[in-house]
Amino acid sequence: MSDGKTVKEMIGTGIGYTYNDINILPRHISFGAIEDDINLTTMLTQNISIKSPIVSSPMDTVTEDTMAISMALQGGIGFIHYNCSIPEQVSMIKCVKRYENGFIMDPIVIGPKQTISEIIEISNEYGFSGFPVTLTGKIGSTLIGILTRRDIESIDSPELYTKTYVDDIMITEHLIVGLEGCTLTEANKLLRNSRKGKLPIVNKKGELISLISRKDLLTNKEYPRASKNINTKQLLCGAAVGTRLEDRDRLDQVIAAGADVIIFDSSQGDSDYQKNMIKYSKDNYPDIDIIGGNVVTVDQCKNLIDAGVNGIRVGMGVGSICTTQEVCAVGRAQATAVYKTFEYCNKLGIPIIADGGISSSGSICKALFLGASLVMCGSLLAGTNESPGDYFYRDGTRLKKYRGMGSREAITKRHGDGVRYYNNLDMDYPIVSQGVSGTVVDKGSIRDYIPYLLQSIRHSLQNIGIRSIPELHDNMLDGNIKIEIKSPSTQLEGKVHSLAGVDRNDIY
Repeated sequence: MSDGKTVKEMIGTGIGYTYNDINILPRHISFGAIEDDINLTTMLTQNISIKSPIVSSPMDTVTEDTMAISMALQGGIGFIHYNCSIPEQVSMIKCVKRYENGFIMDPIVIGPKQTISEIIEISNEYGFSGFPVTLTGKIGSTLIGILTRRDIESIDSPELYTKTYVDDIMITEHLIVGLEGCTLTEANKLLRNSRKGKLPIVNKKGELISLISRKDLLTNKEYPRASKNINTKQLLCGAAVGTRLEDRDRLDQVIAAGADVIIFDSSQGDSDYQKNMIKYSKDNYPDIDIIGGNVVTVDQCKNLIDAGVNGIRVGMGVGSICTTQEVCAVGRAQATAVYKTFEYCNKLGIPIIADGGISSSGSICKALFLGASLVMCGSLLAGTNESPGDYFYRDGTRLKKYRGMGSREAITKRHGDGVRYYNNLDMDYPIVSQGVSGTVVDKGSIRDYIPYLLQSIRHSLQNIGIRSIPELHDNMLDGNIKIEIKSPSTQLEGKVHSLAGVDRNDIY
């Protein structure tokens, strides 16, 4: 006797299914301590693993530097959008790489003849309160002192800020430094014992080559699962790049800025444009992993994998703000798309990212079950404190703006990515938008929200007796975990119903 059907028996038979169409049947629970027994580590690409299966979408109302930092601290990664100028995107990437580091290779350095007014402006811009001082005001020059907030506060009157120079008040004696070649562990110990905020690292000539920060020590304790580059110990950061010839310059600069992984951002990724960009990237940056997409069929996956991608982004026309299926009648139901592409990509060792249709923690669990190594979230994260934009109130509800990258508003932005949806803004043709602009409800901070989502995933895995995402995929493929297709009445039954009112605090 057996309940339910295997995924292979139910999906891919000519009917497209969404996440809402399926239920995963429970199995025997053999463990209880889900924090200790369930491991959510997963593969972002063939060569990069992270400890959370949740990543943020490269949308201009979702991921800029603040979101990317927060996602990396929580064990995921953020992909910074490219609906901006190249310098703006580069600046955001550098901000992420500078935020939480092992050795800060490009610290903010000041010179001895800068005024305190200038230093205060720098401090306000970058959020730092202490700076190394070198002869030339640049890294690679001889370290001559340290300027701290306490030194600035020693000035009696703000009126003196424009008349006081760095070398008037900087600390020059008994400087505690680390020597080039010391390990991060050794440097951290020296910093801890020094009771200072920052530790300069110098070479044998006394020239500043890097820096470590006490804030990083505290961050390491608070976020032990943070996603970091294994070599530099900096937070991982992804960057989105377009697929046209002119985007090569952007690709060059975001990689130079420190992007760890590139996602070629296209609504329909199976194109000569993308294949040419993949080739350019692999020819010039063979050590940088590339995620291709978006695609929804096996043939599309094959074309991108043959071109050299290290990961696949799956989804077309299923996002909450996407109208591709409505406008163009092209796309695929997301549950079916994830499973069918996984069947092929898994045999070649290529992870897939399920992008779109993620409306709850339950959607995340179903996407992972069907073969996704990770989910990419847009609307789910758009209302958080860390997403770009300001909150506003409407009818007493606190909201944030959220828009599709195929919306008219995004396409016509100054650095708009109209080409992503094959619009040419320089030609006198109608703009065909494949997305809308809207609003989302305030969800609070990523710091609270992501742990809630991850704990929900752990509960899901426990309910089906699974301890890791690879184990989940193996059992799904082997037919050990069964599903049922939900009727419309079942879909209603599975949600909150038959109540006069609901405490929304119980539903994140």
